[in-house]
Formats: sequence, C-alpha cells, structure tokens
Amino acid sequence: MSTTQESPVTLLDPTSPPRPAPGCDVCAALDKQRAGYESRGDTRAATTCEVEMRNHPKHTRSAS
Repeated sequence: MSTTQESPVTLLDPTSPPRPAPGCDVCAALDKQRAGYESRGDTRAATTCEVEMRNHPKHTRSAS
C-alpha cells in the first residue's frame, strides 16, 4: 500500500500587519493610518486598515 503526503498549508500570520504593496500609494496610506491607530491603542481602527490593505486589488495581486 502506497501513501502520499500532501504539502503543508501555509497561512499568513494574523498577528502581523500586512506589508504595503510596492509602489502602491493606497497601501502606503493605509499602513501609515494603521500605525497611527495602533500607537494610540485603537486596535479596532488598526485592524480595519489591515483588512482594507489585504483586500486592496494592487496588494492582493502583488502577494500572489
């Protein structure tokens, strides 16, 4: 009997903020806003910026 082992699944670290897509002003602005909110302790607003950055079309294309 022969078995094959599938490659492990690689997930993004949910505790690490996304990096802005290179050359993308929208991602850069969201990252700057996120850092500001985070430094003021506004985790909810910082997380919202992270979600927007992850869903931004230029960001998702560059991450592929």
